[in-house]
Amino acid sequence: MQPRIYLASQSPRRRELLNQIGIRFETLLLRANPQRGIDVDETPHPGESPVVYVQRVCREKAHAGFAALQFRNLPLFPVLAADTTVTLDGQIFGKPDSAEQAAAMLRALSGREHQVMTAVAVARGDHIEVRLSTSTVRFVRLEEERIKRYLQTREYADKAGGYAIQGQAGAFIEHLVGSYSGVMGLPLFETVQLLQHFDYTTP
Repeated sequence: MQPRIYLASQSPRRRELLNQIGIRFETLLLRANPQRGIDVDETPHPGESPVVYVQRVCREKAHAGFAALQFRNLPLFPVLAADTTVTLDGQIFGKPDSAEQAAAMLRALSGREHQVMTAVAVARGDHIEVRLSTSTVRFVRLEEERIKRYLQTREYADKAGGYAIQGQAGAFIEHLVGSYSGVMGLPLFETVQLLQHFDYTTP
């Protein structure tokens, strides 16, 4: 039987992407906090760059996930974690807390190029490997009415930068250089590289 992995994420997009490439996994749930798979503080450190931030948070999620396996005496298969951030002019755009915050993000991204960084990590014991995918996305100019209609979909909830490329916001994207799956939240190329590093059979 092929060994499985644990996915330390509640994201349905990440589950969908792993299923797309035929990876056998279980979602790692922590009973203490059913809203999130991993209890990691995602607050950026003062002066922390987006590229350092996203890799640090991802590494901490993978580490916390493997520690949870040990604590609960679960089979010690590798733990896969990921973290995505949107950055514009060096500023980190995390998940908006409200429709108003999402609107402010979309106004800032309107008519501009921004970067989407997704780090992916695999942890097995004390061994953690991290890969980073960086994509450049250019939005068309968004009128206020268009932003208002988008907010009504509530797609922005729990999405870095306040939008989902796989949803209606896909129509905002004039140009993309990089990884579509990375912008969704799990870069498949880098994920497969990591799993192969841990001797997992991949497509």
